[in-house]
Amino acid sequence: MPGSNFSPAASFGLLVLRLTAAAMLAITHGWPKLMGYSERAATFPDPLHVGHDRSLMMTIFAEVLCATLVALGFATRLASAVLVVLFSVILLFIHGSDPFSKRELPLLYGVVYLCLVFTGPGAYAVDARYGPKVKFGGGK
Repeated sequence: MPGSNFSPAASFGLLVLRLTAAAMLAITHGWPKLMGYSERAATFPDPLHVGHDRSLMMTIFAEVLCATLVALGFATRLASAVLVVLFSVILLFIHGSDPFSKRELPLLYGVVYLCLVFTGPGAYAVDARYGPKVKFGGGK
């Protein structure tokens, strides 16, 4: 595939990772927040002190829109970076003093998206053909 330095097997692995993580995040976390927005807006956690409703909007943006972009492999690094910030806030401010069992899931999601920031989406993505050619680590 043009625009990718990954083998077909590595690109397929990144595709499975992107699709699985993004679908699970959007379907099990983001979509319920979007559908229950009015019920949750007044009481949603506000760790950045921007307002409960704005915190919920930013979370929905990340969990639905950014996860969908990651699944498609479009603007993957940028969308993944937004998700890394989201999960960093969740880990540090929402579950910072909770036991590890409460921090395990956001940590896992955060690491997945951090890896995608560095690797990119692989060859089986919209970015591979049309996206920006951003490389980390001194590549030509």
